[in-house]
Amino acid sequence: MAGKFAHISDPHLTSLARVSARDLLNKRALGYLSWKRKRRVEHSQEVLAALQEELAGQALTQLVITGDLTHIGLPDEFRQARDWLEQLGSPADVALVPGNHDACVAAPWDTTFALWQDYMAADHSGGADGSPDQWPTLRVRGSIAFIGVSTGVPTPPLMATGSAGPEQVQKLGALLRSTAEQGLFRVVYMHHCPIKRREKWRKRLTDAPRMQRTLQENGAELVLHGHGHRRHFVRLSSNDGVIPVIAVPSASGLGLHGADRARYNHYGVSRTPAGWRLDIDTMLYSTSQRRFVQDESSFIELVRPHREAPGEARGNTPAAQAG
Repeated sequence: MAGKFAHISDPHLTSLARVSARDLLNKRALGYLSWKRKRRVEHSQEVLAALQEELAGQALTQLVITGDLTHIGLPDEFRQARDWLEQLGSPADVALVPGNHDACVAAPWDTTFALWQDYMAADHSGGADGSPDQWPTLRVRGSIAFIGVSTGVPTPPLMATGSAGPEQVQKLGALLRSTAEQGLFRVVYMHHCPIKRREKWRKRLTDAPRMQRTLQENGAELVLHGHGHRRHFVRLSSNDGVIPVIAVPSASGLGLHGADRARYNHYGVSRTPAGWRLDIDTMLYSTSQRRFVQDESSFIELVRPHREAPGEARGNTPAAQAG
């Protein structure tokens, strides 16, 4: 098998119990009211503890987290989230992109995202200055390329939109092509849904049409996202074949306000003579057992043009790569 990895999203793991009035002199006030009214009950520390215990026993190539670790993006929340990330694993083993709650308002880099930089960084990035130029990021683990796209941007009150921006989308296209030429299984991960008209207008990715077109023109083997607190699956046609686009709900949600209860997906990737096989195990939080249990198991066969895998000698047949 080429590798095993897991995807979680939207843990909203932080507490706002120590928030002061001066912290709420902007859009954060609305987020705080939302936390007081429902999020502090919906997002459970008990579920997060069960998730940590579940993940601790797994040998993963990578753990992918698609944003919204915080509620309103306060520096204290970033510190809480950094402690939580360190419990999950090392920066080399945990790949993170920010969400719209994390980027709620413009805030100083040094007291916010700088605390997460080593979990967001690409392989051999060599920098931690917070420049938008770092996106998209690339981490290669064996035969799998993990490509992180940042869509979390500050937005006006009542809006939860995201944007990748034209430069990042252009770079993504080039990165998808170069990793395809290397024969890698390409996993693109972001917070917002990249498919147009899949989210409510105020929660959409504003440049979803451009993002969707880039994926269709350049291909990928899997796209992961969160944001909507609901699971869904879309098959997106591309020049390289079908791309599964898969969302998971909040990793800490109890499903009390219409959202799905906490789930995460565990993936296994293996080569086949025709391309790739993607095995998917969906893990669901059981309120009666107070732990995550297997909810569903499935697989997808991805037919792809033959390209040489890393280390493959020229002239080898595709069958030689099976397994």
